[in-house]
Amino acid sequence: MDMATRISPLGRDEIAALLQRFGISPTPQRLQVASLLLERHQHLSADQVLVRLQENDAQVSKATVYNTLGLFAERGLVREVMVDATKVFYDSNTVPHHHFFNIDDGTLTDVPAGAVVIDHLPDAPAGTRTDTVDIVIRVRNHA
Repeated sequence: MDMATRISPLGRDEIAALLQRFGISPTPQRLQVASLLLERHQHLSADQVLVRLQENDAQVSKATVYNTLGLFAERGLVREVMVDATKVFYDSNTVPHHHFFNIDDGTLTDVPAGAVVIDHLPDAPAGTRTDTVDIVIRVRNHA
């Protein structure tokens, strides 16, 4: 199942199989984090994931949440979106796209990849190649 076509919450067995397809052992804590994060396309910080898990009486430590989200991002299950040096979101939508980041309320909103046109990228430094281009457009609420 392609992550982009998933539109309804997955069952526990489906989540376990998905984790395994990404080379991730489906521990109880990882299943809890994945179940929450993958229930729909959303952007959550590690702290938001932790709070939501705690609200559902999940027994997951802060370190486990951070480590699990890092692993999910490393394996390509979610996208890590850094909006500044102190704010990282984990995006369950792995289809190429960009984002609006609202500085005033801290929300992240998807922007379709085709809505942003880039005419030219500079050549990558010697010995490297361009992998992806992530654009974060910072916005503010009207005063």
